[in-house]
Amino acid sequence: MMVDPFEVRMRFTQQLQYLSASVTSSQKTAQYALKYRDWDEDLHSCILEQLERNNMNNRANIMSFIEQFCDMATKEDHLPYVRMIQRDILRIVDAVVPPDGSGAANVKHVRRVLGNLKEKGILSAESVEEIDAALKDRDTHPKHYDNEEEGVLEESAQIKTGARLDKRQIEQRIEEDRERNKRLRETIWAVSGDDIDECEQLWDECSEANSDDFRNAREEALAQLQVAAEMCRELCEEL
Repeated sequence: MMVDPFEVRMRFTQQLQYLSASVTSSQKTAQYALKYRDWDEDLHSCILEQLERNNMNNRANIMSFIEQFCDMATKEDHLPYVRMIQRDILRIVDAVVPPDGSGAANVKHVRRVLGNLKEKGILSAESVEEIDAALKDRDTHPKHYDNEEEGVLEESAQIKTGARLDKRQIEQRIEEDRERNKRLRETIWAVSGDDIDECEQLWDECSEANSDDFRNAREEALAQLQVAAEMCRELCEEL
């Protein structure tokens, strides 16, 4: 059955437009692009077009998709997609974090994705360092407040470009930041088999716990609770 290239492009464009911060959404879109890899250059151009046309929330989601996309393309041994991402990474970052300051909310997210791509060998350390240096002047904006670690986002009513985020977009960004942070925490707490073996070895080497050990552990836990309470108090005062 013949496939219409125009229809493939339109469907892929729609998937990019409706991307969410979930892994499932990125995987589904990546699978579609890999299914129609014969049109890889055309579909790659769709990614660039949507990065430059959509709002900042959608651009952040496409940045997450790019990481997932490179992973899946590498596993399926279709490297042209990866090479095109490598070639256009500066253009991609400029779209997600424009020089005019309108993408300040995306800087942390972009740095995180770039770091992951570097660790996976998709981007070189030199490329990431060069991009990171360019981002230093783009991570702040006088009317922008961002606390991504707590899933809280307040966007300025009017940014330099004159673009306005409505309430729905702000709420959507809050939820997507929460989803991204949830995924980050899951990654941090994931324990590999090697880590488990190392923990078991350390456990075997340790002496049995005594009353002093329990007392020290209790004191450390209380200290951590006090720090957490202070951080919550400061956050509430800022809000």
